Amino acid sequence: MAKIIIHQGKAENPQKLPDICPFNAIEYTENTLSINSACKMCKICVRKYPAVFEYLEEVQPQVDKSVWRGIAVYVDHVEGVIHPVTYELLGKAREMANKIHHPVYCLMMGDAISHKAEELRYYGADRIYVYDKTELKDFRIEPYTTVFEDFIKKVQPCIVLVGGTTVGRSLAPRTAARFRTGLTADCTILDVQENTDLDQIRPAFGGNIMAHIHTPNHRPQFATVRYKIFNAPQRSKIPSGEIVFEDIPASRLKSRIRVLEVRKKEKVKSIEDAEVIVVAGRGVKKEADLSMIRSLADRLGGMMASTRPLIEAGWTDPRLQIGLSGRTVKPKLIITCGVSGSVQFVAGMNNSETIIAINTDPKAPIFDVAHYAIIGDIYKIIPALLKNIPQKGIHDVL
Repeated sequence: MAKIIIHQGKAENPQKLPDICPFNAIEYTENTLSINSACKMCKICVRKYPAVFEYLEEVQPQVDKSVWRGIAVYVDHVEGVIHPVTYELLGKAREMANKIHHPVYCLMMGDAISHKAEELRYYGADRIYVYDKTELKDFRIEPYTTVFEDFIKKVQPCIVLVGGTTVGRSLAPRTAARFRTGLTADCTILDVQENTDLDQIRPAFGGNIMAHIHTPNHRPQFATVRYKIFNAPQRSKIPSGEIVFEDIPASRLKSRIRVLEVRKKEKVKSIEDAEVIVVAGRGVKKEADLSMIRSLADRLGGMMASTRPLIEAGWTDPRLQIGLSGRTVKPKLIITCGVSGSVQFVAGMNNSETIIAINTDPKAPIFDVAHYAIIGDIYKIIPALLKNIPQKGIHDVL
């Protein structure tokens, strides 16, 4: 890390120096100059008064990257039923591993899951590490983190990919902290350099920029990715790779959390699984007008979704929101109605097979990702579509 040091004895009229900082980061109290947390490292003070302010670049710790090898994927599952995001991450891991000639590993932990791990051999993993212990029956953060730590110390993968699920969002940062390494959450793009540095790209500052994040001086490199961001590979007809059963003393798996009861939530239809989605945006003038959006979705045999403003207005259920603060979807067809296309929204749907956008503004950002653009008023276009699409559904129309 860099820092700016102050040579107190070389400052003439030090009480005037705080005025040179546009961020109010220089303070003068009790005859002493100091720099507070508002400093942006712009180095204006260094350029104007080099005798007083000195920019010092600290020597970064170096890691021997050669001893860290392989890309590991955490297997997210419930009672052995593997979450689809795991297969998507395996596909991306294999793509990156081929680029740097590294193996792909899987880490699966739980109780009575050994036979379930066999399925992972059909998705390109070179080695599947299984921790099958009764103490791991229910997810508890302490023993799961201990197992994750044990796996990394033994295998030393240079990259670890975790699904952005409820479990993954809890487990990944806790494990990364044990290795004092970086973690980038909700990545939308991943790539790897020849020196095994991971290129992690995600929207930042409310989606106003795409942050390109590196962890060059620490290993392993952690990243979480939401479901439906990457494509899952085709299931191979022939299994490959090997399953390695690991053991860990039960004494290390103690937890202060006691699971009293596990209640399964009632399964509801999710927009993540819908093949056709019609999205209501800010162009919808009032809540009652959502009925025409629902009618179009029903007519096409799909589901209605919405953008964040409609959720905040209380017009739609939060589970129907698409975007970084909602759900990520990848349907065969998505029709956006009055959606401007903010970065946050686009990041949650730009992998859809066919995107049709309806908006009155020809310069709306949504048209940059749409395959078909309809410039017009949704209050004229949607009723016209409803007249021309028969009740029997889109599959018969196509």
